[in-house]
Amino acid sequence: MSTSNVETTQDRNANGAGGSGPVTVCPGDSRYAELTVGHNARWVGTPESVRLPRTTEQVERIVQDVVRKNERFSVTSGGHCYADHVYNPSVRTVIDMSLMTDIYYDPRHQAFAVEAGATLLQVYETLFKGWGVGVPGGIFYSVGAGGHVSGGGFGLLSRQFGLTVDHLYAVEVVVVDARGRARTVTATRRKNDPNRELWWAHTGGGGGNFGVVTRYWFRSPDATGRAPEQQLMRPPKDVLLNAVALPWDELDEGRFTTLVRNYGSWYERNSAPDSPYAPLSSLLNLNHRANKSVGLLTQIDATLPGADKLLQSFVEEVTTPVGVGVRPVTESVGEQGPMPEFFHPVRLPYLTSVRYISTNNATLTNPALRGAYKSAYMRKGFTDDQIAALYRRLSDPAWENAASSVILFGYGARVSAVGADETASAQRDSIFKALYSALWREPEDDEANVGWLRGIFGDVHAATGGYPVPNDVTDGCYVNYQDGDITDPEQNRSGVPWHTLYYKHHYPRLQRVKAAYDPRNVFRHPQSIALPEG
Repeated sequence: MSTSNVETTQDRNANGAGGSGPVTVCPGDSRYAELTVGHNARWVGTPESVRLPRTTEQVERIVQDVVRKNERFSVTSGGHCYADHVYNPSVRTVIDMSLMTDIYYDPRHQAFAVEAGATLLQVYETLFKGWGVGVPGGIFYSVGAGGHVSGGGFGLLSRQFGLTVDHLYAVEVVVVDARGRARTVTATRRKNDPNRELWWAHTGGGGGNFGVVTRYWFRSPDATGRAPEQQLMRPPKDVLLNAVALPWDELDEGRFTTLVRNYGSWYERNSAPDSPYAPLSSLLNLNHRANKSVGLLTQIDATLPGADKLLQSFVEEVTTPVGVGVRPVTESVGEQGPMPEFFHPVRLPYLTSVRYISTNNATLTNPALRGAYKSAYMRKGFTDDQIAALYRRLSDPAWENAASSVILFGYGARVSAVGADETASAQRDSIFKALYSALWREPEDDEANVGWLRGIFGDVHAATGGYPVPNDVTDGCYVNYQDGDITDPEQNRSGVPWHTLYYKHHYPRLQRVKAAYDPRNVFRHPQSIALPEG
């Protein structure tokens, strides 16, 4: 297995690091509190140090140092880990990649380089302003690229352009060999690359399993020509954005059932790769009744002929049969803030829409919020029993947390144009994803909120042991929405192991990559890929 040369001084200067040394933050430093808690305030670390490298060479030295000391360590790029994989009592060193944020065109690879600590909004802005290109990533502005990409990240453009990893050309990773030596490997998607399996593992195999990702390179597989702006997908010039609400006080069980059934049925009919609706995506925010309404956010490529009619048809097909008039979104729904100005579709430039959607989210900027999350890939719409369980839990008058919800994200279309084995993202024929979540502020409310989340998730998937096992309706869980319960047999009674729910049949292959690049199991967390037995 060949390795790349460690980054040179010339490379570092070209990438803006200027040779500056890494930063080390220890207890007592004014920065320590900021750097030992992530997006979820439930998880606060107590490491002996937080180390922030600026270059690949520095990452390699830091990894070598913690391996030599036999220290337990974790890695973070953006702090959005939903579980305690980064910040937990066993971790003595946190490697924080947030100072490595360079984004540039690399003529050596004829691709766009993105360092692991760059946030998604930085990626979108730099790529679009500089070259008019982009990647179909997520909607949260502050998510770090490092973990988002490796877990098979998706967003509102994925139905039109696929997953982020469908445009991933190469990845640079600091790994540790059997002798305990840290080294830097560059793995590409080229068929003859001896490190190609390491590239493949980072197309949905999750972060923290094989090494420290230092940068990615993006080039679309159908790229033509040699100019930079020809190497990557081009987002739509404009999009149409629409947001409507349906009041909970008018949603009885029959109307709620019609709404959820309509949403699933629409995606069942319109999720083929060549569907005229591939450029449309949506979020159905099924909030608890305490929120007062449910919301539907829809985006479509405005440059398509008849885009306005396609959007109108979608909204009407989902909502009109419910028998409840839609209203402006005047209060927060799900994780999105009020959006009354989008009751009628508004045409926005692409980057303007990205900034708006990604920042119209109070949960991203509230440092006190605590959360619990679960997920499900859906290959079909919810069954009647599942919808009944959703209604029962979301309309329960005894539960009063308005920030409890099930959010349905549009999926499918171009996502399913890629074969299940071409990348490590196995759930290619799902039509939407479901994110179950509860958010709250006070530690004393942890037990109640975690209990509510377990209750609704377990009820919806009761027929399959409390988890969405791969079958004709569901297809497991999304690894980027990490769920601490998935390894607990008291919660996951399905008999299907956690790694099958995340990775399906890819897990043995991922284990072989693990054995090749992390034979000492240096890179591990509570749900990391295990070395193969024997």
